[in-house]
Amino acid sequence: MTKNPFLNALAAIVYIVLVAFIMSFASGHPGSGKSIVIPIAVVSLFTLSAAIMGYIFGYQPLTMYLDGKKKAAVNLFLQTLAVFAGLTVIVFILLFSGILK
Repeated sequence: MTKNPFLNALAAIVYIVLVAFIMSFASGHPGSGKSIVIPIAVVSLFTLSAAIMGYIFGYQPLTMYLDGKKKAAVNLFLQTLAVFAGLTVIVFILLFSGILK
C-alpha cells in the first residue's frame, strides 16, 4: 500500500464496493437456494476480506514501525482509519438521506 492515508482508505472503499456487487449478483443468481455452500462461501469471503483489509490498513504502517519510524507508522494508521471512518459516515449519510437506494 501507500503512505497516503486517503489512497489507502479509498482502496478499502473500492474493495468493499466490489464485494458488495459480487454479493448482490450472487443473491439474485438462479440456484442460490439453501445449501451448505452458502455458509462456506460467506465465511470464506469474510476471511478473505479480513486479510485484504488487514493488508490495506496495516502493511505500510507495520513496515514503517519495524523500520524504526514508530510515530510515523502510528500516525499513518490512525490517519487511514480516520479517512475511512469519514468515508463510511458519508456513505451512511447518503444512505439515510435516500440518495443511495
